[in-house]
Amino acid sequence: MVPNAPIQVALFGKSDLAIRVGRWLVESPDHELMWVVPVMPEPSWTGSLVTWAEAAGVAVVPSGRWQDLPADFAPDLAVSIFCHQIFPPPFIARCGRILNLHNSALPRYRGMAPINWALRNGEREHGVTLHEVTAEIDAGPIVDQLVYPIDPERDEVIDVYRRALEHGWTLMARSLPRLASLEGRPQDEALATYHTARDSERLGDRRWFTRQERGPRQG
Repeated sequence: MVPNAPIQVALFGKSDLAIRVGRWLVESPDHELMWVVPVMPEPSWTGSLVTWAEAAGVAVVPSGRWQDLPADFAPDLAVSIFCHQIFPPPFIARCGRILNLHNSALPRYRGMAPINWALRNGEREHGVTLHEVTAEIDAGPIVDQLVYPIDPERDEVIDVYRRALEHGWTLMARSLPRLASLEGRPQDEALATYHTARDSERLGDRRWFTRQERGPRQG
């Protein structure tokens, strides 16, 4: 990285929150958003990261695959917002720093559908976590975290998901400007829980956004 040059960034993910993070990066004089790598196909129930990026003049990887980034592109910073891609060690090493925003208070509820599982298990609080990406899924050091209350009797998955978007933005807005001073702290493996897509049948009526109607599954 050239001294005093903007931090070159790649943004991965989906949702209105990813768009808000992208907008912040574009407006930041200290950052240069070089590439957007969206989750493809894009979900219909949230804003289009592709449409936003194209309007903002940011290059997009149409396939949504990190492998299709230019081979000579080594971002100073990669940010993943609710992205399901698994980044292998060679790509992690290619990035100066790579961070992921996960929809739980890690180390609990690593993996898929963390909100669904928290409600299924009757939790009274949930969270969002910004963490370093390592070879192990959602297991990297925690950079910042925010915890908020939930109500498993009243809340639907969609209710908590919408809340998570706002808390996620609060977390990102306070973290992004001071990333250089935020060092990750190791997760407590004794508290870790993990679910894959193969576990989704055990979610019962918490598998979908609402208990009354089948719909998109939160991931």
